[in-house]
Amino acid sequence: MLVAIFCLAGWKVAGQSLAPDFQVPPLPAVAVARTAPSVQPSGAFDSPPVQEQSPDGRFHFDARFISSAPGRAVHAASLVELHDGSLRAVWFSGSREGAGDVAIKTSVMDQASLRWSEETTLFDRNMLQQDLWRYVKKIGNPVIARMPDGSLVLWMVNVSLGGWAGSSLSWTRSMDDGLTWGAVRRLVTSPFLNISTLAKGAPVFYQNGQIGLPVYHEFITKFAEILRISPQGKVIDKIRVPDSQQSLQPVMLVTAARQAQLYMRSGSSTAVMASSTSDAGITWSPARATAWPNPDSALAGTVTATGQPWLALNPKPRHRETLALLQAAPGGAFEGASPWIVESPADPARPKPGDYERLLGDELRARGASSAQARADVDSAKRQLCGLDSCAREFSYPYLLQSRDGYLHLVYTWHRSRIKHVRLDPSQVLQPVATPSAPSHAASATH
Repeated sequence: MLVAIFCLAGWKVAGQSLAPDFQVPPLPAVAVARTAPSVQPSGAFDSPPVQEQSPDGRFHFDARFISSAPGRAVHAASLVELHDGSLRAVWFSGSREGAGDVAIKTSVMDQASLRWSEETTLFDRNMLQQDLWRYVKKIGNPVIARMPDGSLVLWMVNVSLGGWAGSSLSWTRSMDDGLTWGAVRRLVTSPFLNISTLAKGAPVFYQNGQIGLPVYHEFITKFAEILRISPQGKVIDKIRVPDSQQSLQPVMLVTAARQAQLYMRSGSSTAVMASSTSDAGITWSPARATAWPNPDSALAGTVTATGQPWLALNPKPRHRETLALLQAAPGGAFEGASPWIVESPADPARPKPGDYERLLGDELRARGASSAQARADVDSAKRQLCGLDSCAREFSYPYLLQSRDGYLHLVYTWHRSRIKHVRLDPSQVLQPVATPSAPSHAASATH
């Protein structure tokens, strides 16, 4: 029987048509002047962003928090542009990651005022149970994207038994930019149990309307795969990335009709792993380590309308305390790129819990949080990131998108207690790094 099953599977794979060419991202439909928002902050927590300098002073961006419910553990945000130019963000939120009260939340940024709406719940595990007719223990990692037919699709990781290694993917579609959603359905990736398929990265598209969804496997071993999915949500085939053991959460960057690069998180905390294809994903090169370290942390990427690849990642060998963007060189490589630092602590030493509480509270209140909101968020962050003597500062799980007006939008987890949004002009020129003044002759002579 097993021989017959494997022969049938081999016959189906051999009989499938070759993958079509990739759909190269189109040019933006709108061009606008890139200036700071004219609306000034009102002092409320939903105030619009103001332009600020990067930690190293090399570029400008504007930023604010998206999530609005204080005191929650939040993570894994993704982002899509709506038909009117607004943005919709989704993420998961609960008392802790993997808890039974975790739900998929959403908020919409108004394109004119740049204000984010109050968050609302899209799905919780009870809603998934009703649609899937099966027990759902926990949910996580939502990925939202615009389909070629104009609809929105939301993929969600859900677990019925065990931990994340027992995950499967569910999906749902919206025809009205996320105001209402259809029934949630299972994405069947394997006839054998259909477990251990997780998603984090944005999908790509083929010229015939099919979807390429980068996914990863965690049961027993870790590896990266690309699912080719029909517009109706059926898995057509899946291709495993060679030598991608201990690699997960792949990000695919399409640079030509048959060319794409894949970048992956290292589960062994070594370096960002990479693979490439020159036949529209039919085959992938063996995964290799890049020159960029990876502290076992997710990354994100996009290709702008000018064909420029970008990555967002934690660029240090350890910890998730620095978050940066990388702009690829003209040849498409990220080796040697000068990082655009978005978040980085001024003092590399980890703060004591009291200092950590003060630092977070100051930033929250500076962005309009009330004392009660700041207190709840600080308590949430301390609960997840503090030990007895010190606290970790975490800026992680980025997601990157270019909107039609040319801006880059970065969303990420801020201290596990807020989802933060950064908007920047990718065409601005990085300023040189300020070099410290040379010591005086007298000072040199004393040492």
